[in-house]
Amino acid sequence: MPLLQIENLWKEYPAGDRPMAVLKDVNLSIEAGEMVAIVGASGSGKSTLMNILGCLDRATSGSYRIAGRDVSELDADELARLRREHFGFIFQRYHLLSSLTALDNVEMPAIYEGMAPADRRERAAELLRRLGLGDRLDYKPGQLSGGQQQRVSISRALMNGGQVILADEPTGALDSHSGRETMKLLTELNAEGHTIVVVTHDMEVAAFARRIIEIRDGEIISDRANESAPAAVPAETRHAPVRRSAVAWLDQARELLRMAVSAMASHKLRTFLTMLGIIIGIASVVSVVALGQGSQQRVLNNISAIGTNVIDIFPGNDFGDRRSSNIHTLVPTDAEVLSKQSYVDSVTPKVSTTVDLRYRNVDVNASVTGVNERYFRVYGYEMDEGRTFDNDMVRKIGQVAVIDPNTRKRLFGENGEALGKVVILGSVPCRVIGVTKAKQSFFGNSDSLNIWVPYTTAMHRMLGQSYLGSITVRVRDGAPMQAAEQGIRNLLTRRHKLKDFFIMNTDTIRKTIESTTKTMTLLISAIAVISLVVGGIGVMNIMLVSVTERTPEIGVRMAVGARRADIMSQFLIEAVLVCLLGGVLGILLALAVGLAVSKSGGSYSMVYSTSSMVLAFVCSTLIGVVFGFLPARNASRLDPVDALVRE
Repeated sequence: MPLLQIENLWKEYPAGDRPMAVLKDVNLSIEAGEMVAIVGASGSGKSTLMNILGCLDRATSGSYRIAGRDVSELDADELARLRREHFGFIFQRYHLLSSLTALDNVEMPAIYEGMAPADRRERAAELLRRLGLGDRLDYKPGQLSGGQQQRVSISRALMNGGQVILADEPTGALDSHSGRETMKLLTELNAEGHTIVVVTHDMEVAAFARRIIEIRDGEIISDRANESAPAAVPAETRHAPVRRSAVAWLDQARELLRMAVSAMASHKLRTFLTMLGIIIGIASVVSVVALGQGSQQRVLNNISAIGTNVIDIFPGNDFGDRRSSNIHTLVPTDAEVLSKQSYVDSVTPKVSTTVDLRYRNVDVNASVTGVNERYFRVYGYEMDEGRTFDNDMVRKIGQVAVIDPNTRKRLFGENGEALGKVVILGSVPCRVIGVTKAKQSFFGNSDSLNIWVPYTTAMHRMLGQSYLGSITVRVRDGAPMQAAEQGIRNLLTRRHKLKDFFIMNTDTIRKTIESTTKTMTLLISAIAVISLVVGGIGVMNIMLVSVTERTPEIGVRMAVGARRADIMSQFLIEAVLVCLLGGVLGILLALAVGLAVSKSGGSYSMVYSTSSMVLAFVCSTLIGVVFGFLPARNASRLDPVDALVRE
């Protein structure tokens, strides 16, 4: 049974209204171990015949059998296996990958075969040394002469065994000396048992073959033996490649990753521009989330300063109720009754006014708040010096005051003594008994001057009224806020006979702020995600361009046995790597922005979360997979013969 057998084969290409026949009713048989030269002028169909013999192209009609197996019944991956395990190609233009060394180029078929790394490197080095390139293993194609590049191409053809070696014009790009050396190598390989098929238009090259087939206008016009072909003595015994028995996929995945990194490194600027959209998108998302969380935390910290379990009670139906100034039913006894409830930790009445504050020659405006001794616990104030007033002072309408650090600084200087000094609040003299520590105010200006006096003093000596401005209740730890709020509402409604008050729950405010901040962060993040999508489209466009630019490379990889899945995986890995690297750089950029914001001394802060960064990585990976899929699929579906001839 012939090793290669063609019967009644036609190959046609579309050309206008009628197809153009390149091969016409070709019949050909090649036995194992033959050295055959197919000769003919340019356009005669000899290269097309070689492409069909090497399973790079398919016939329009007729049959082609390899060791009795009909090629037309094989799918793309089975054809790739044939090219990988049985054929070795030697191209006129060498088709070496410029970014790889001579050793890496020779190794390539064995990677797709699944040969162990150590075995394939040893075999590749052995083949190159055998062909006189032992000192050129780490040279790239651009550093080699034409003859040396052709020897690398021959070594690659032999890497997986090369049962059949197909040489397309192997001396066409070489000088006469290198050409003779190349043909000598081919005759030696034939003597070792390789089946050699040489396609050429040069009869001097064909003279090395023992059988010469001449083709003209797509038809074989002669098939004759060449008795004058020179005999060749094999240089050494051919060794079969050692194939890996297990976990070849892991090694292949590692090699695909290495090749992807190499391709990215060889086009650094293009790679960076590709990932720029991803960098900006990821940095925007992470920064927006961090800024939102920082703003939320700042607001919530301010709320926490007045306690998250605090409830304020005001007269009227709501803020802005014009009748609230005429409602005088909120009285001190309400506070006393509320303080006795089981869910209450402490209660303070409050009345507020603004007065002229005088001390010696200093005359300023200050806010005076009348409270009881529990006020400072309710709002979490700590004393810097002195003490707060007690219940006895409240009951006796004591003329004592507690001031904040701003008031002390304004009246007594930066380090002035305040305790025991008498200040005039309007027309009421009060002795300073304590100074609080600085505390960020949630409402109002933190630079304002605040003074606290017993609420009885404020009501009777300053305002001349018997009703309160508000009551603040601190709910006991562990008590449900909603239940406490409802209990306060029911109690005061019964006491007043109607609902003439409204309640402000700081826990409700906190939840509202949290919800609002999250909504705003989500909205802004959604806008930032648009840049991610734009970046993803950029990745897809650049990868499509990359597929076009690297079409010859794809053709070479397919010729040496790469499956469609191998080609698709390589380009998909490149897209994912670009997006992942863009994600890392985007996160670093976001962190740099946060550092710049913190160093600027502004009031804004950025709080980064691990979850947002993990989400950024997931997003960048998904973008790589989604937007890299189409270019990768296009690359994998290229026809090997079309890919090889494109420039």
